[in-house]
Amino acid sequence: MERCRERLAIAGRALSSLEEILALVEPATIVRDAAIQRFEYTHETVWKAAQCYLREVEGLDIGSPKGVVRACRQAGILGEDDAALALRMTDDRNLTAHTYNEALALAIFSRLPDYARLMRRWLNAMRAQAGA
Repeated sequence: MERCRERLAIAGRALSSLEEILALVEPATIVRDAAIQRFEYTHETVWKAAQCYLREVEGLDIGSPKGVVRACRQAGILGEDDAALALRMTDDRNLTAHTYNEALALAIFSRLPDYARLMRRWLNAMRAQAGA
């Protein structure tokens, strides 16, 4: 359980760095691109923390981000709407990591505040259940 608490803490710090950059008003292109990079690593730390949570608390061994989202929905960590948003977030993360397109970057950047709020709710729910 200690490893799970550590992963939750790491994910929380990553999310704080994303929230920090999203708080900037009218970001320049370089700030937008940095925010997308922070989103990528924050998504990675959050789904891996959820993977650890599912293994340690729920006894489930899930190997993919979308599988983790679905299992969190089934375990009651994510509601239906949040699970749907988390699946879309995972798709966006995959797009940002493998391609670069200006229109796509703008579209994903516009969704980052919703994704940050989602990841905060997700982490809070896991912390509450894990006693972290």
